[in-house]
Amino acid sequence: MTTAQARAALPNANLAGRSLAWTVRALIDTIPYVLGFASLFLVWHIVAVYVVASVLFPPPLTVFLHGIATLQDGTLEENIGISMQRIAIGFVAGSALGIPIGLVIGSFPLARKILEPWTEFLRFIPSVAMITIAVIWFGIGENSKIFLIIYTTVFIVILNSAAGVAAIAPNKIRAAQVLGARPWQVFIWVALPATVPYILTGMRIAMANSFTTIVAAEMVAANTGLGVMLWNGRMYMQIDDIFVSLVSLCLLGFTADRLFRIAIRQFAGRYDTTP
Repeated sequence: MTTAQARAALPNANLAGRSLAWTVRALIDTIPYVLGFASLFLVWHIVAVYVVASVLFPPPLTVFLHGIATLQDGTLEENIGISMQRIAIGFVAGSALGIPIGLVIGSFPLARKILEPWTEFLRFIPSVAMITIAVIWFGIGENSKIFLIIYTTVFIVILNSAAGVAAIAPNKIRAAQVLGARPWQVFIWVALPATVPYILTGMRIAMANSFTTIVAAEMVAANTGLGVMLWNGRMYMQIDDIFVSLVSLCLLGFTADRLFRIAIRQFAGRYDTTP
């Protein structure tokens, strides 16, 4: 191989080395999660088989096989798809609404005095308590479920966004002002970047609450979804359906949270504060 060929091959070798290193690191990071899930299902199996030994608490293998059966007949896939669609729409809409409101509340004292009564009054009403109102206003269609997800998301994001603005070091703002920055420049180049970690934390918390709310909403007013699957399992004593729904919620929530963290590290790594 000539010197020129060796130099041309060097970037490819470096790229392959970085890819291999990244793959190894990803595998190493995955091992604790695999061990954690294995221990969880092992404890579940021991308790279900040797401690409780009741048809009301099936072991994980039974639940897994029933889950495969519901996937094959399309029931589980349909319920998961509709529930995740409702969560995604409501979560994105609630976050898009909550972030600017929180930033305005945290940045402008007059806006805070006007908007805080709204947020402090409404945020103490649980989203579950709003199910009846949502059904009355929007019916039992998709709008009522999406409204509830927005409701449970928006206040968490507002509070975290406002808290992020309040946590900005005053010296940063003073420094920008001394350098001639106008209020809108201080907001865009100082307040907004410093608030991003708080916004992302609020969105993660809101996402978890969205999973809780969608189940309650679907139990009351829906024809499909994991909440409906849970409710029907309870009504007809289909214990396997109940556990398949619960495990599906756990795995979907875990996956959604990890994907959210990966997206943060990929597109907003400098703001990542997650452990």
